[in-house]
Amino acid sequence: MKAVFMGTPDFAVPTLQKMVDMGIEITAVVTQPDKAKGRGKKVIYSPVKECALAHDLPVYQPVRIKKDPEFIQTLRDMAPDVIVVVAFGQILSKEVLDIPRLGCVNVHASLLPKFRGAAPIQWAIIDGEKVTGVTTMLMDVGLDTGDMLLKTEVSVDAKETGGSLHDKLAAAGGELLERTLIGLEAGTIVPEKQDDSQAGEYARMLDKELGHIDFNQPAVVIERLIRGLNPWPSAYTYIDGKTLKIWEAEVLDRNYGCEYGEVAEVTRNSLIIQTGIGALSVKSVQLEGKKRMDISAFLNGYTIEKGTRMDFENETNE
Repeated sequence: MKAVFMGTPDFAVPTLQKMVDMGIEITAVVTQPDKAKGRGKKVIYSPVKECALAHDLPVYQPVRIKKDPEFIQTLRDMAPDVIVVVAFGQILSKEVLDIPRLGCVNVHASLLPKFRGAAPIQWAIIDGEKVTGVTTMLMDVGLDTGDMLLKTEVSVDAKETGGSLHDKLAAAGGELLERTLIGLEAGTIVPEKQDDSQAGEYARMLDKELGHIDFNQPAVVIERLIRGLNPWPSAYTYIDGKTLKIWEAEVLDRNYGCEYGEVAEVTRNSLIIQTGIGALSVKSVQLEGKKRMDISAFLNGYTIEKGTRMDFENETNE
């Protein structure tokens, strides 16, 4: 089997590695163009490019495939049996989708049709799902709307973070692709159309503003947000006009009789904040300009009084 692989971030690497381990002839690895980061503008390769170079695979980095007829012709000349796409970051045109005889197979980090979109991993946690998974599908011109091939379920643990679930689903995606490619080649997989009526809310792209904690929300909702946005973009509030990231918190099923966003209780080893329903016991934080630390270490060097109103910067802007 000849294949072209398209992907960019860490999530795509286990799938590319699985294809290498299977002995598939990978004629091209297509990834997003290199980026210059930091003050020194050092050129950074994508994780997929790093993996491809480690295996001496040919790498292509078109800026926009849809607008690059020369590269599309290059793909045609390769005559791949399949194009595997994992978190690539570009929309493929029908011209490209029609090239491989087995189709373009996408590895998507949710149990479709739920959580179509750019950030299914984090939204599964934020929305309180107990089970998520990976779906392989035949791509069409829609966004995550193609016919489904195979699925595998992955449990979402009580303390699951966006980072830990990312790693579990990335590994599961590689294993599922192996079964998918074997089944497609053997003709034993019957594609299944997605039921649009079962599609959940679109798993929109993450941004930093999403992490701004609204303490009027129930504690359980805030705690899921904290876990879902860990490690990026992170959940945060403000104290004394400074950004305070909250990395870990525990839900307390009680109300302290104070306003939401107010420090209800503080000791040497604990910081409890009232929310709209219930309270949060904060376990790990990171103050602007400082390192991440557990709450006891933070309180040892930073004084917070009971009754302190969190989100001070937001209050002053209203």
